[in-house]
Amino acid sequence: MKHTKVKDLLNGTKTLQEVNAKGWVRTFRNNQFIALNDGSTINNIQCVVDFENTPDETLRRVTTGAAVSVTGTLIESKGAGQNVEIQVSKLEILGDSDAEKFPIQPKNKPSLDFLRENAHLRVRTNMFGAIMRVRSVLSYAVHSYFQEKGFVYVNTPIITGSDAEGAGEMFKVTALPFDNTPRTEDGKVNYKEDFFEKETNLTVSGQLEGETYAMALGQIYTFGPTFRAENSNTSRHLAEFWMIEPEVAFNDLDDNMDLAEDFIQYVIKYALDKCQDDLKFLETRLLDEEKSKPQAERSEMALLEKLNFVLENNFKRVSYTEAIDILRDSTPNKKKKFQYIINEWGADLQSEHERYLVEKHFKCPVILFDYPANIKAFYMRLNDNTEPGRETVRAMDILFPGIGEIVGGSEREERYDVLIEKMKALEIDEEELSWYLDTRRFGSATHSGFGLGFERLVLFVTGMTNIRDVIPFPRTPGNAEF
Repeated sequence: MKHTKVKDLLNGTKTLQEVNAKGWVRTFRNNQFIALNDGSTINNIQCVVDFENTPDETLRRVTTGAAVSVTGTLIESKGAGQNVEIQVSKLEILGDSDAEKFPIQPKNKPSLDFLRENAHLRVRTNMFGAIMRVRSVLSYAVHSYFQEKGFVYVNTPIITGSDAEGAGEMFKVTALPFDNTPRTEDGKVNYKEDFFEKETNLTVSGQLEGETYAMALGQIYTFGPTFRAENSNTSRHLAEFWMIEPEVAFNDLDDNMDLAEDFIQYVIKYALDKCQDDLKFLETRLLDEEKSKPQAERSEMALLEKLNFVLENNFKRVSYTEAIDILRDSTPNKKKKFQYIINEWGADLQSEHERYLVEKHFKCPVILFDYPANIKAFYMRLNDNTEPGRETVRAMDILFPGIGEIVGGSEREERYDVLIEKMKALEIDEEELSWYLDTRRFGSATHSGFGLGFERLVLFVTGMTNIRDVIPFPRTPGNAEF
């Protein structure tokens, strides 16, 4: 008999039929009640075993983590907590799980740190099953949004010779031997003998390549892995993460902000519609977790309330200059409660500043725009008529409660001569990026785009607080397990 997913059994109405279900044992009580889960839903289906007519040897093998197949009649449940259950007529053990060695035991309530050390098994828990289903739905929503709006999905290279951010914190890609690296006469690595015959890295962004396609196809998006060799061992940073990057020809900064806001609201609503059971479970988990925190550290809104709040409120748009004035006059700044005190215009905002603006001052998502040119990337469009020493660029960041920056974007510098001057000032090799400059030489036009770190979106939607818990196998400083 073909097996039926647990989700379909629980949602179905065809009782008194023989069914087959396969999955993993979550719990086994009184030698009779199996809580079976196959990953299709947060909910288990109860399977009632006729223990008197089941061999003891088989019953002993029904342990947490074991894979089993149950065949029986789907009946209305007399117990609380479920509508239907399976009256088991045949029980088969597909894969044993040693009860003494299997690390994910419900009664032990393993910590998040312990589960990160067992990332290959943590998805067997309700929490991580819920997170990964939400992640999957959000991923689909990303493609759904852009495809519905006529964007072209472009796969930009993972191995690249360019550094889009100009930060230099990149993972090098080489086929050269480390024990006998070929050198030039002046002692430098001779990349001419390497596989690509030049220095290459793992990409930090698909933006530059994406721009070239937007200038032919009109509107494109990328959605793929990116890499940062940034030694940031924090709850908000990963060395390998997924990035969503749309680029749109003829869009200015206002259009860009409209697109980003509409996109975020779309994917959050999609998750709310499709992941109700998982999000309710994650909300309950979050409420239980916060009971142990001091009142001042607890979230002002429950998870579902917070998600709906983002849907129901327009994002507040504030210039960098206005934000600096607010922060400089704020109580935490005056009382030196901020780790990084804001004294003057030009400061690079930190997470604590971003979260203050969102969570304390405006109490809604915020879009900051028109940042100082010297703290932003070379490709961002220089604003006209800015006073000397206070030059700004057409950049924008979207700030969310609990997260800080979730989106960074800009109107791109479309003027060839201005872009050249900015590259010279930053000593960026024009020859290395001649292909990028061609988009300004041949048919240049206003265009804009943004980048959204997918894991930060998943973090916000699931209510988790550590980014390592929303990606299957996190890559962080000192950690490349699995």
